[in-house]
Amino acid sequence: MKRIFLLTTALFMTACLWRCSAQTPSQVKYLSTADFLKKVYDYKANPDTWTYKGELPCLIDFYADWCRPCRMMAPIMEELAAQYQGQVIFYKVNVDVEKELSAAFGIQSIPSLLFVPLNGQPAMNAGVLPKEQLNSYIQSFILGNK
Repeated sequence: MKRIFLLTTALFMTACLWRCSAQTPSQVKYLSTADFLKKVYDYKANPDTWTYKGELPCLIDFYADWCRPCRMMAPIMEELAAQYQGQVIFYKVNVDVEKELSAAFGIQSIPSLLFVPLNGQPAMNAGVLPKEQLNSYIQSFILGNK
């Protein structure tokens, strides 16, 4: 009986370790205010003119850990980040941590998504979007595919 217990425990632990090591790292990058100013847009130095600093277009998710709709969006963002790897950068901004950045963009409801094309002005959307609709916005607005 003791052998069965030890064998079962060993198999369970092996399976857990294998599963944890097989998970891929997140494709969505967390963005601080300082990183935003360097990588996306320096609204302090240039408050009147939007100038995107990135080399690829991006999608920024303003979220909070406690927000249920935000948690619903997280796996969709991960899937799309993997799908558009090398074409679009996916960022997350925690509104509870990055209060200055959230205030600069007037974030009042979450999740709020900032769609940033390579050229032109960004667009904001508040609320959860279905994957298909989000994919469509990425194709048409961010990548410019009609």
